[in-house]
Amino acid sequence: MVNKFESTYSLLNIPVPVRQRTGRSIENIAAVRASVQNEPNQSIPRRSQELGICQTTLWRILLKDLHLHPYKIKLTQELKPLDHLQRRNFSDFVLQKFEENPEFHKKIIFSDEAHFWLNGFVNKQNMRYWTATNPHVLHETPLHPQKVSVWCGFHAGGVIGSYFFVDENNRHVTVNGVRYRAMLEEYFWPELDGFDISDMWFQQNGATNHTAGQTIDLLKAKFGNRLISRNGPVEWPPRSCD
Repeated sequence: MVNKFESTYSLLNIPVPVRQRTGRSIENIAAVRASVQNEPNQSIPRRSQELGICQTTLWRILLKDLHLHPYKIKLTQELKPLDHLQRRNFSDFVLQKFEENPEFHKKIIFSDEAHFWLNGFVNKQNMRYWTATNPHVLHETPLHPQKVSVWCGFHAGGVIGSYFFVDENNRHVTVNGVRYRAMLEEYFWPELDGFDISDMWFQQNGATNHTAGQTIDLLKAKFGNRLISRNGPVEWPPRSCD
């Protein structure tokens, strides 16, 4: 009571004034909620301008009052009209194989190539120089950067590879039909010597160097009809994630 009297000069319970929120008012919260429902992917600056609410207050309303989170979109491969049917057919094929053998997926050798740039990659969105004046830092990149193409296969038993595509002078080269078939015969076939491939399947994507007539014939001679590939006995769906 002594402390109360010294601070307020009264023994009565005087209510403490509450600061009124002008920015995060009920009206502004309702306006932001309606705006988000109508256009959820609008930018903060544009929404702030349209609603007449400063960006800091808008952020607080979105996060603290509406409990929303700014999720990023994900990019995915565009599908053409006929792709859906082909994907469905392939799914039916896989389900049928699983009914015949629950461990069908362990009988597939999946394969793919990847390209690695040798000059390094700089993401300018993540690179910052903290300094009092602009140093005008430049990072030079070649017009046609050198890259290396690597192939590998993987299955339930492990990884086959990696195989680097190089020419007779050990220089990195791009992949074409001739080099891909040379890789199959000179590298992949010997790697399979220790495997029983009588019931193994081979999968590859629809790259042109994979689906040339000579390449398909070469693979069918090795795997028979157990080939999952565009232009093969079992069609690999186009625009599928490898």
